Amino acid sequence: MTEFENNQVENGNESMEAALDNFQEVNVGDIVKGEVLAIEDKQAIVGIEGAGVEGVVPAKELSTLPVEDINEVVKVGDVLELVVISAIGKDKENGSYLLSKRRLDAKKVWEDIEKDFQAGKIIEAPVTNVVKGGLVVDVGVRGFVPASMVEDHFVADFEDYKGKTLTFKIVEIEPSENRLILSHKAVVEAEKEKQKEALLADLYEGQEIEGKVARLTDFGAFVDLGGIDGLVHVSEISHAHVGKPSDVLSVGDTVNVRVLSVDPNKERVSLSIKDTLPGPWSNIEEQAPVGSVLDGVVKRLTSFGAFVEVFPGVEGLIHISQISHKHIATPHEVLHEGDQVQVKVLEVNPTDHRIALSIKALEKAEEAEEAPAEDDYELPEESTGFTMGDILGDALKDNDEE
Repeated sequence: MTEFENNQVENGNESMEAALDNFQEVNVGDIVKGEVLAIEDKQAIVGIEGAGVEGVVPAKELSTLPVEDINEVVKVGDVLELVVISAIGKDKENGSYLLSKRRLDAKKVWEDIEKDFQAGKIIEAPVTNVVKGGLVVDVGVRGFVPASMVEDHFVADFEDYKGKTLTFKIVEIEPSENRLILSHKAVVEAEKEKQKEALLADLYEGQEIEGKVARLTDFGAFVDLGGIDGLVHVSEISHAHVGKPSDVLSVGDTVNVRVLSVDPNKERVSLSIKDTLPGPWSNIEEQAPVGSVLDGVVKRLTSFGAFVEVFPGVEGLIHISQISHKHIATPHEVLHEGDQVQVKVLEVNPTDHRIALSIKALEKAEEAEEAPAEDDYELPEESTGFTMGDILGDALKDNDEE
């Protein structure tokens, strides 16, 4: 062999050694790039860049989502970032290494989820399945929502949630066990708390607002104002007496209420339905003009007369002198609480919420069995010389003070 030929051989050997030296070694766990050379039997054959060897990526290892048609996921010529799962025997036809894109993608997803978890970030994901005990969602990896963490109220059937995209708070994460626990309930509660704070800041005494009856109790009704419940005490439901809130209200009723007070610190709001309704005294002169005859119920008896309810929330006074033509020492002699009576309106004072009534004016005076003595006789009613102020003034004043 000539010296030239020897040099050629030596140079060729050096070039081959140099080329072999440039090939990187491939180990399990390495992240490599591979160009798709062919798609065969639901797997992609790739050439690992810089290694001079081929690898196989099964369809299930191409995506974190189920792959029905591999051709929709990858095409010849695509360059993929892959992780080496294992080495395949040298005698295998389709390559020397088993590779996965799915596991590398999942690793990145877990890293991102871990960051979101540390930051307390709210994430969004679709519900892919409903299983016993909760919901399965896809956030790039499988997440699970226990039934108790779906809503802030009881849900009997979760089928309607399948396919919906919801927001979630990350409750627990453990990548090594593929464990990801999410809560939609926590997001709902946080949103409601924000709404409540905003609403409390906007409410003010005297404000009229619409709400819905949320709950009824013996002492009142709780009305939902759109994020916070306010209490309408039973005494604030109507101008008329209400025994139980359920007698006049039902859950779900839409009502107008007036804000009586707001305590942001205790998150308490007092409301009144009564204050939004026309007062019973607003048109009393039309309902009970002087001289009209009304039906009423005796509500209270005092030493100076009887209080009779003639309209819901409207009571008038029958002074003891207007109960009977006969002399009586106390109203209790002829009247009892709960008695149904007919009365005549003598005087109406809307400003002071006072009505003077009379039973005597509707009854005929019985003829005296004996003629009255010359200095002992009763003047006709219209000639007594007493005004309504004289008859009712002190009595009504005392009653108001009570």
